Amino acid sequence: MTDGVGSGAEDVVNAEQAAAWNGYEGRHWADHQDRYDAINDGVNAPLLDAAALTPTDRVLDVGCGNGRVTRLAAGRAAYALGVDLSAPMLERARAGAAAEGLGNVEFVRGDAQVYGFGEAAFDVAVSRLGVMFFADPVAGFGNIGRALRPGGRLAFVCPQGFARMDQSTVFAAIGEHVRLPDLSRPAGPGPQAFADPGHARRVLTGSGFGDVAVEGVEASQYWGEDAEDAAGFLFGFGPLRHWLREAGADARTEERARRAAVEAFRTFQEGGGGSGVRLTGRYWVVTAVRPAG
Repeated sequence: MTDGVGSGAEDVVNAEQAAAWNGYEGRHWADHQDRYDAINDGVNAPLLDAAALTPTDRVLDVGCGNGRVTRLAAGRAAYALGVDLSAPMLERARAGAAAEGLGNVEFVRGDAQVYGFGEAAFDVAVSRLGVMFFADPVAGFGNIGRALRPGGRLAFVCPQGFARMDQSTVFAAIGEHVRLPDLSRPAGPGPQAFADPGHARRVLTGSGFGDVAVEGVEASQYWGEDAEDAAGFLFGFGPLRHWLREAGADARTEERARRAAVEAFRTFQEGGGGSGVRLTGRYWVVTAVRPAG
């Protein structure tokens, strides 16, 4: 079941991303799959509805990570292939598909910007928060476009911007104790890469796509059982660990920052007790079509 997979698994141009997702970052996501899915699952339905999958569709999931969306797509379509740079996450993705008894799912390790997918091998490409990391987004989406049949569809979800996410208030609290980078300013590949819908339209049009549409959605994010639990999880998050090291935070400073995060999370704690911490994320659902011509 590999006629949608060509050559090029060994080619990686996003080397920095590959290092991160095969190091601590990727292992943390793999080891805490359920926690990350609890944060991100709220966008699954808007994404897959926008993709308008049919039972005969062949689906490419770009930046599939632990494979949650790939497996959900397989439940609506004929076949789904997930591609990602992260070996630890792909291991979890394959284990999840096996546990669910899915025979129409495959996963490959590769850089979607350059991976040799079969020409016109897919009907639809989807991505949950996985297409914001291309070193060259025009080249990346151009490669995805070539993997779609004429008239094939693209749908992806990305954040509207750091300031539009409730977790920005938590990071602001941490920033009172530890110097953090300016998270409100896009800086190349990263979560804010397509916060500007105009930029997303320009990239997709430059990649050969047409009928580009951008729609805003809100989704609930479950961060933990209570504020302490949510902060404990956040302080294991790869980028935050990196920023704490860069800032030279000692144990005492880090503990003050963690306590500030607990207090910030407490404002999102349902009922003021241990019934869960839920934040709101604001996203763009972006759709486009590979022209039939």
